[in-house]
Amino acid sequence: MLTDKEDMVHLKSHQQLKENKEMKTIVISAVNLVEAGTLAILKDCLTYLSQLNAQQQYRIIAIVYKKELVNMPNIEYIETQWPKKRWINRLWYEYVSMKKISKDIGPVYLWFSLHDTSPTVIAEKTAVYCHNSFSFYNWSMRDLLFAPKIALFAIFTKYIYKTNIHKNDFLVVQQDWFRKAMSDMFNIPVSHIIVAPPAKSDLEVLRIAKPNERYSFLFAGSPNSHKNFEIICQAVEQLITKEAIDQFDVYITVKGDENKYAKWLYKRWGTRFKNIHFIGFITKNELLGYYARCQCLIFPSKVETWGLPISEFAAYNKPMLLADLPYTKETAGGSQQVAFFDPNDASTLAMHMTSLIQGDQTRLSPVTPTTIASPVAYDWSSLFQILLASNTTTK
Repeated sequence: MLTDKEDMVHLKSHQQLKENKEMKTIVISAVNLVEAGTLAILKDCLTYLSQLNAQQQYRIIAIVYKKELVNMPNIEYIETQWPKKRWINRLWYEYVSMKKISKDIGPVYLWFSLHDTSPTVIAEKTAVYCHNSFSFYNWSMRDLLFAPKIALFAIFTKYIYKTNIHKNDFLVVQQDWFRKAMSDMFNIPVSHIIVAPPAKSDLEVLRIAKPNERYSFLFAGSPNSHKNFEIICQAVEQLITKEAIDQFDVYITVKGDENKYAKWLYKRWGTRFKNIHFIGFITKNELLGYYARCQCLIFPSKVETWGLPISEFAAYNKPMLLADLPYTKETAGGSQQVAFFDPNDASTLAMHMTSLIQGDQTRLSPVTPTTIASPVAYDWSSLFQILLASNTTTK
């Protein structure tokens, strides 16, 4: 529970927050977004709102972990690091403290939570951005062994989403399959779920004169059990021990000491086969180099909201071997050289790898782009036009 002193620290200057109440107030709630892709979403959101509010037509307030992470003009900030300390703190903040904050700010026209939870607030309109697709992850005992937090995520995400979800005017998701899944799980009309695909990658497409001499595969991902690195290692083992094929290389972004899962991978495959290269974490510039030099991307992850390396590598118009799951088919839409494999079947992956190593691309085919019905928003401007429209309140 927050103390009076903590309330004063985290709510900042209420006098400042109560000024200019005649303008429509937009609150962006993002206390849990501090790194990687979710922080990028917060930055993109506030960049757009900062530009939108150049003439001070709105009162925009962002509730963030640290202002310095996203400091932009034309926006007021409430900083709070307290909810990150424990989950019980986070839940208290979302469902108790946020209501007090909304009263102090009030009146609020739009409250947009960017981090999965639907806080208890007083606002004319509310929306939540749903990033986490673990509700639809078929976790295994292996996850309990290597990453119990992921298994718990898969078990409890549904209940985290469920709290207050029907109080929102809109949910925002990145893919159409996720919209349909959320609609089915929570009995929410699809017309109340906005699909907002990530903006197309602005990464430079690095062109080099000489790719790797031996056929090479790449998988870039964090060393977590749901990323399913082991199926690649199992496929390599089959190629070498059963098919006697060894003129190829596989690069995976695991070092081997990051966590229990990474240590298990390295202990089992790190020194057995010279074909598997445990390259560890790499920078974006280094990743571009691998994209340019490697002939094929493998993406076996069992759960993703998007799968950014797929859309980044697709710009190179080279083969991709992807887990046969709804998210990959949507992310890879429009790509010309793709084959899918069961993410639990190393033999099928090994078969696709064998064909490519031998110069046979007949197993590859184009992926039809997904047709997304409205409401859909391909940029932040379109998204906020929907969220701010005076006739869209559905509660």
